[in-house]
Amino acid sequence: MQADDLAFFEVLASVMNADPARFRPLGEAYMSAGVVMRGARGDFRARLDFDGLRCEVSPWDGASPCDYWLEGPTAVWEQMFANITGNGRAVGLETVNSLVMLGDDIRLQGRDPMGLDKFSRFNQTLQEFLDGAARLPERVPAS
Repeated sequence: MQADDLAFFEVLASVMNADPARFRPLGEAYMSAGVVMRGARGDFRARLDFDGLRCEVSPWDGASPCDYWLEGPTAVWEQMFANITGNGRAVGLETVNSLVMLGDDIRLQGRDPMGLDKFSRFNQTLQEFLDGAARLPERVPAS
């Protein structure tokens, strides 16, 4: 399963939705986050709607409102997922928060400061969601 495929994020959502106890210590999250991967096959976009201890995934056109979105090259996203798979969770500078704070490859974007603030407030929930990739069968990196 490739990271630049909606099915990949749908499986991550099913991992989260099947194990709310893993997310309960982080508190309930209410946010809509866009994921944009820029690659040779074109741009991939997904929308992640967090509602309490659940997540729903849908295609995202890039124009409909999201609290914020994270945008970067597919290769950088794949590097983060390889780190997650190899370590059981993201470590070091491969966490989504570190990648955004460095600002070199994955950029936090949004249209309003309150939406952008949700990344800061709920980034640990987002990271735990992404760390669900460690629980998936072997993935095929995006091309």
